[in-house]
Amino acid sequence: MPSEATNEATRRAWRELGFFCGRNDAAKEWRIVGSVKGLRKFASEIRKYASNPANDRLSEYTQFGPAMNLEVGTSHQTEITEQWIGGPLVELLRLATLIEQSAQNNVVGKRIALRSNFSPMSPYELILEVHDDAFDPALADPTCR
Repeated sequence: MPSEATNEATRRAWRELGFFCGRNDAAKEWRIVGSVKGLRKFASEIRKYASNPANDRLSEYTQFGPAMNLEVGTSHQTEITEQWIGGPLVELLRLATLIEQSAQNNVVGKRIALRSNFSPMSPYELILEVHDDAFDPALADPTCR
């Protein structure tokens, strides 16, 4: 069981990131949980990765979360797996736009599934959970409650 100091450091890291990302293997889904601003920050991070020409090599990736549990990276085709969200850089840019368009104030309280629009044949779903501006992303992490 993590110490309270470890839990607090984890909570602080989620708050700085602005969103929570976690994987549910039983449901086969990645959950990205945050306010509209936090989810747009997630989109911005994907856009930043996909806009860097150095990341155009296969298997390049970046990681998110205090435990670096979610990878977003470069692959031949779009995919959402237990390891990562991957695709050609142009497709990752499209995903960033899709997230930005999906994370709106009028969908607060909703779960938005993106697999069908990004990578329909993937084994995992990509879920955005949209919360209001006061949402604390650390609350979504079951390990540090």
